[in-house]
Amino acid sequence: MTRYQTIVHIPQPLQTLARHALHIKTWLAVTLLITAALLGGIGGTAAARWFTPRTDSPPPTPPPGLPAHSGEALATSGFSAVVKATLPAVVNISTTRAPQRPLAPGFEFPFFPDIFGPELQRPQPATSLGSGVVVRADGYLLTNHHVIDGASDIKVTFADGRSLRAKLIGTDPKTDIAVLKVEETNLPVIPLGDSNQVQVGDFALAIGNPFGLGQTVTFGIISALGRGNLGIETYEDFIQTDAAINPGNSGGALINLQGQLIGINTAIIARGAQGNQGIGFAVPINMARLVMEQLITKGRVVRGYLGVTLQDLNEALAKQFGVPDQRGVVVTDVAPDSPAAKAGFQPGDVIVAFAGQPVRDLRTLRLTVAQTPPGTTVKLKILRNKAPRELTATLDELPEDQPLAREPGNNNEPPATTPAGSALAGVVVAELAPAVRARLNLKGGVVVRAVQPSSAAAEAGLQRDDIILQVNQQPVSSVTAFDAAVRQSHGEVLLRIYRGGVNLFLVVPLDRN
Repeated sequence: MTRYQTIVHIPQPLQTLARHALHIKTWLAVTLLITAALLGGIGGTAAARWFTPRTDSPPPTPPPGLPAHSGEALATSGFSAVVKATLPAVVNISTTRAPQRPLAPGFEFPFFPDIFGPELQRPQPATSLGSGVVVRADGYLLTNHHVIDGASDIKVTFADGRSLRAKLIGTDPKTDIAVLKVEETNLPVIPLGDSNQVQVGDFALAIGNPFGLGQTVTFGIISALGRGNLGIETYEDFIQTDAAINPGNSGGALINLQGQLIGINTAIIARGAQGNQGIGFAVPINMARLVMEQLITKGRVVRGYLGVTLQDLNEALAKQFGVPDQRGVVVTDVAPDSPAAKAGFQPGDVIVAFAGQPVRDLRTLRLTVAQTPPGTTVKLKILRNKAPRELTATLDELPEDQPLAREPGNNNEPPATTPAGSALAGVVVAELAPAVRARLNLKGGVVVRAVQPSSAAAEAGLQRDDIILQVNQQPVSSVTAFDAAVRQSHGEVLLRIYRGGVNLFLVVPLDRN
């Protein structure tokens, strides 16, 4: 059987077209396969999510002290809600005022100085700008004493543009706080917080009137607490912040993220700069509140008074007085007829507790006594001759400041004897002239006429014209008695001296060479 094969001739163009069609079909098939795989993966993922139980973690909890919505609010709008609520209560203060006293070197009160050129500042009155905070809806404001000190005219400008004349209710230079009053009601206020709850690292906003620009908000943290011994004010317990504080911010608000007033901005580290260096200080609102309440109700600030002169302990003094951890303050003098004198205090007593609270240092005790109302009876724990005792004192009202006695040595009366060396190496002492002793109301003592710069006494702080009253807590009234007391000492000598109207203790290592 013969098989026939039919051969059909296809033209070349049609053959090419057929091959192209085959390629197209192949690519379409591949594309469909890829698409199906992708859709399958997406569907599988969706199905897995649909049938798998949710294991998502809950949203993070805001840090303690912040509202529950704070994290979300900060992420979306920053601090705008807090600023919107508090900004209307911060005002600009302009004054016509006399020139101000200089501040301690290196510090600066951040109020904006006069707008006139230096050649026009005298004798024309100066126009200065500062800030203030409305704390009561009936028109009471807080600001700094130095913002309004010597002002003959005070004007307050609000965020809405209103300008009102302000009356000075009272001022307290010792804390640099002043209270003003405007005749207006239903004013926006910033609620007072509790500065005792402030912690280092907390966020803070500073609001004020820097460089006369108008209301300005800066942001930072609380850098430190309890700053004192700066020489700015009599009573110092500053909050330190790195929120920018510039000239014109004095008297402005330091607030927390709850929109509460925690401090009144007061001073900055200057060191020759014209503005913020990241170190600013604010009066804690708890201190400002106490001052404000007394100025409003009494017209003045009343403080407690114990009647002692105090000195911080250093390592050498703590060893001499038997204080193991250097916590406490030593009494260097007791005012006659004072609460301390009536309670039985003596020079050399170390106060370690006041009204049940441990005493850390002189500054904190001074603040505590001042903030205790006169008439309050308190118990104080002391060390006397290294033995614990308890004394009870009823505080009086702090009297008006009295000028210090004249600095010893600034007199034209020669000592009764020629200065000579002493048993204390590197120190020359002399008898104290009777007239000087009477004028300074001293019962004894010898006067220091020279201190060798390289001596142990000089390194301990002994100075020319100091009057040495005691050696190892025993009175000395002559050079002979002084020398005998020093020779009986072993290792070091404890001196109680009179300098510039105050008494203090020094510990001098003995140089047997």
